[in-house]
Amino acid sequence: MLKNITLSAEEHLIERARKKAKKSDTTLNALFRQWLRGYTRELTVPAELDSFLAKVDYIDAGRKFSRDEFNER
Repeated sequence: MLKNITLSAEEHLIERARKKAKKSDTTLNALFRQWLRGYTRELTVPAELDSFLAKVDYIDAGRKFSRDEFNER
């Protein structure tokens, strides 16, 4: 379900953004939704990472590794 919101910006910036979006075959609405998904994802990543790290906290390699060992391929 989509919900309408109202945003304010300088008119010349809106027009420039619309022209740029049109060149990319998209709309300002689509770009805003894309930005909003990315913006809110940033808020959940640290929590998800903390949860993952808590699940694998029991893993122990048995020793410390050197920088060279970490960088071996």
